[in-house]
This record gives sequence, structure tokens and C-alpha cells, in this order.
Amino acid sequence: MARWLVKTEPSTYSYADLVREGRTAWSGVKNAAAQIHLRAMRVGDEVLVYHTGEVKSVVGRARVARAPYPDPGAAKASLVAVDLVPVAPLRRVVTLGEIKAEPLCAAWDLVRQSRLSVMPVPEEVAGWLEKRARA
Repeated sequence: MARWLVKTEPSTYSYADLVREGRTAWSGVKNAAAQIHLRAMRVGDEVLVYHTGEVKSVVGRARVARAPYPDPGAAKASLVAVDLVPVAPLRRVVTLGEIKAEPLCAAWDLVRQSRLSVMPVPEEVAGWLEKRARA
């Protein structure tokens, strides 16, 4: 099972929206690298939801509920979406400042490629995030 992080602007679509709706199509992703990551997602994979903008924090957990399929709103037929379902909000959000201060995270795409909206979470980073979220 892989772990992923998806980024969203909470004023557009927040983790609370995902919880309220119970399921959403993660669509509208156009970046080629992010699309590669979406195509690699499988049902059951864990997903961390990161709020951008003013928040800049990992705020909740979700799970892939539907494998990649053609993005219904995309003009290009090659773009895909996945369906996500909420699992639980983090007990304690993990801020971008904390992530950047952790040497273990220095090579992670969230730090290196700030505009990438979908990315894998390396196993060691996932473990560190879990500990921080429980602190």
C-alpha cells in the first residue's frame, strides 16, 4: 500500500468538505508530474490531505476509494481523477514549518517542489508525520 499527499486550498475545497460529503472525485489536476502520481494510486492507498494558503498544514487522512479513471471535467482525455473518502482528521495538524525544519523531510517533494499538488509520501516521512500528528 502506497501513501500519498494531496494539496487543496481550503477556501475552495477543505478536508471538512470531504468529511461532510463522504466521498469526492479528486479531479482538475493538470500538472504532468501530479498526473503520474494520480495514475499510480490504487484502491486502499492512504492519502494525507494538506491545506495550502494561510494554513499550510497536513490536516487529515483519506483513502483512495476508486482507482484512476478519466477526469470527467477535463478537456484533455488523458487526464485522470481518483475518488477519495475521509478517514480521520489529524489529532494535531503538522505545519509546513515543522516539515521544513525536519532534516528527514528535506528531500521530500513537499519541500522541494512546492507547486506539486499530488505526491508520494516516503515511508520514513510518513512515520515521522504520524508521530508529529500524535504529539
